[in-house]
Amino acid sequence: MSDEEHPAAGEAGLVPTERTLGFTLLVGGARSGKSSLAVRLAVASRCPVTFVATAGAGDDDMAARIAHHRAERPAHWTTVEEEVDLLAAVERIDAGSSRDDGAMSFVVVDCVTMWVANLLGAGRSDDQVRQAAVALGDGLAGRAAASVVIANEVGMGIHPETELGRRYRDLLGWVNADLAARARRSLLLVAGRALRLEEPMDLVA
Repeated sequence: MSDEEHPAAGEAGLVPTERTLGFTLLVGGARSGKSSLAVRLAVASRCPVTFVATAGAGDDDMAARIAHHRAERPAHWTTVEEEVDLLAAVERIDAGSSRDDGAMSFVVVDCVTMWVANLLGAGRSDDQVRQAAVALGDGLAGRAAASVVIANEVGMGIHPETELGRRYRDLLGWVNADLAARARRSLLLVAGRALRLEEPMDLVA
């Protein structure tokens, strides 16, 4: 299915103001430096940090990957595990901050790649997944604290052999685009280096 056959899930999200810091989307391949950069941004913010993990330890390899990423993060960070309803998790984080000392958390969402797989596994349709992505993007764009969202770029590799694999690849690409349309900034990570992603029409106007 082409992009023309699958229209965008919604208009661009909230425009960040002095009250809304928006969020940064980090996109790249495996071991491209996405998670490391997210940690550096969170540390540099000097804010309380809440890490939202979407991956479950379904096997030994995934458990090892989770342990590796956990070791990269400061031990005093709060970790919230949420595999499906990311927006609700962020809303709970913000509600907890307002009840406590009022200091809003810098939120790191890691990662959209597993989140989309989890939603498909839960029986969500493509439209439902994209609607959830749009809602998440709008919610993060409207926060009074900064956020970072991590996602993989899977569209430049081997063509998937299975129908499900092709569906997942296409859907993740659309979800990434939906989030990028709502992010204050989007970066493509390659070999630990970043390229800023711009609105294409701004570059050719």
